[in-house]
Amino acid sequence: MPISPDDPLILVGRVAGGFGVRGEVRISTYTEEPLALKGFKRLLRQDGSTALSIGSARAVKDGLICRCSEITTKEAADALRGLKLYVPRSALPEPDEDEFYLTDLIGMAVRHIATGEDLGKIKSVQDFGAGDLLEIIPPLGGQTWYLPFTRAAAPEVKLAERLVLADPPNMVGEPEGPQSDED
Repeated sequence: MPISPDDPLILVGRVAGGFGVRGEVRISTYTEEPLALKGFKRLLRQDGSTALSIGSARAVKDGLICRCSEITTKEAADALRGLKLYVPRSALPEPDEDEFYLTDLIGMAVRHIATGEDLGKIKSVQDFGAGDLLEIIPPLGGQTWYLPFTRAAAPEVKLAERLVLADPPNMVGEPEGPQSDED
């Protein structure tokens, strides 16, 4: 199955290892509702090939325990530990009005809310443990930089215009507030 830029793959989970002795697999889910993965039936690898076909699933504390047709032994399940699981964007339900998936932000332009200055384009959305960060490619290229994806730093997302209005925090060492000519 070729990957289409019009229908990107979305990371929805990761194999955490085997469970029990009958070849069940534990999946850590990245969806709001863990059992949503069961509805997809086929979970894909990053290259678009089929990774797992879920036959049955039950929710547990940190995800799901699944029986999959591709796995028959505990050893086979353990061998898949760390495998990232994807679904096509088109398989996800459409978000409600004024809602979006983080993946929809990729490629959007970022503009300073006060000055109108072009700050770049969103390369990715990262979460290193302290909340979502937008990784931004500057308009002239060079080193990417991160913008916290908070109401204060990114107060407005205009989906139809593919634009994020931003009010980036000051860099370390930069003066705060308006500057006078005397400074």
